[in-house]
Amino acid sequence: MVEFVGDLGLAIHLLAWILAGSALGTLSGLVPGLHANNFALLLAGIAPAVPGPPLFVGAGMLAAGVVHTFLNAVPAMALGVPDAEMAVTALPGHRMVLAGRGYEAIRLSALGSLLAVLVAIPLAVPITWGVTAAYPTIRSNLSLLLAAIVVALIASERTWRGRAGGTLSFALAALLGAVTLDLSPDAPLEAGGTLAPLFAGLFGAPVLIDAIRGSGIPPQESATVAMPRWLVGATALAGAVAGAVVGYLPGISAAIAAVAVLVFVPGDAGDRGYIVATSGVDTANTIFALFALLAIGQPRTGVMVAFENVGAPLELPVLLSGVLIAGVVGFVVVITAGDAYLELVGRTEYWKISVAVLGLLVVLSYLFTGLLGILVFVVAAAIGMVPVRLRARRVHLMGVLIGPLMFGV
Repeated sequence: MVEFVGDLGLAIHLLAWILAGSALGTLSGLVPGLHANNFALLLAGIAPAVPGPPLFVGAGMLAAGVVHTFLNAVPAMALGVPDAEMAVTALPGHRMVLAGRGYEAIRLSALGSLLAVLVAIPLAVPITWGVTAAYPTIRSNLSLLLAAIVVALIASERTWRGRAGGTLSFALAALLGAVTLDLSPDAPLEAGGTLAPLFAGLFGAPVLIDAIRGSGIPPQESATVAMPRWLVGATALAGAVAGAVVGYLPGISAAIAAVAVLVFVPGDAGDRGYIVATSGVDTANTIFALFALLAIGQPRTGVMVAFENVGAPLELPVLLSGVLIAGVVGFVVVITAGDAYLELVGRTEYWKISVAVLGLLVVLSYLFTGLLGILVFVVAAAIGMVPVRLRARRVHLMGVLIGPLMFGV
């Protein structure tokens, strides 16, 4: 296969597919509230009709998935509207934007994702061996592990009011997840499930509703990263390893791993460490899912389902080359597009942006889950206001995924 790529014409053809996939991932990542799984299922639906060698189409899809994980941080930070994987990052990142440190936040996220790419590839083989060996033990004790993470996060609240708010938020979100996650409503687009309205409501709508009465985002200051290099590397490594675990364990999403990794982020890392680590989780998950498909034959992400649908061969030298190129493209584009995104938001009256994005989230909810999705969005938005009003961290709302998994619902 290396000789095959050595042909200049074929290499250029492959590069064109990778760049096309990167452009698609850029567009999808910048749409507020568009969950990676919805995007991947759309890809899976159109992939069989795309003309081209299956390997090249597959490399383009993988590139789209990688670049999406770089760009989805931008609406999470600028608007407070994340997809599931960036939900934990949304508040710290948005908080930095409101403090005038948005450019720095975008660069921290870009570094977390890029370092995850660079770490994931050399660590893939030993981590694959270690995780598959430990899998039976982890799986048999998964409920206890998740319960310990939930308790640790609630206990980390600084006040009893915050702990009570965190407990209530987790319980309500877990109940909502138990009722809605397995629903398969009729919808205009067959690319769904309820994740899009759930996370748009839980994490996006409360920020936008409060922002209608706000004064918008302030002018952004220097893009200089105010975080020691060793700490950036350490938190990115923690995120990459957590993303690796997600790639092999069924039922654990990158969003859950992003919550778990917060327990291991050094206390002095603060919001910056959260952003680096959780961005690393998201990107590493996309890469390790490829190795999981090779090692155990199971697609663990929507992108890998789409990859399988086109019958793409698992030619690692070609695919990993595509991942590296996509990582570099994502790093450059997220900084360029992210800065422009923040400038555009800063020049526009924020209440207009909030109303427009709320409308977009309702439309996306309908497209992916029909009229039921709008109801789910409204209920999720009401629950999403609970931690805000009780001054607890919104991370407890991840109970929408953790709760059903923890209780086997």
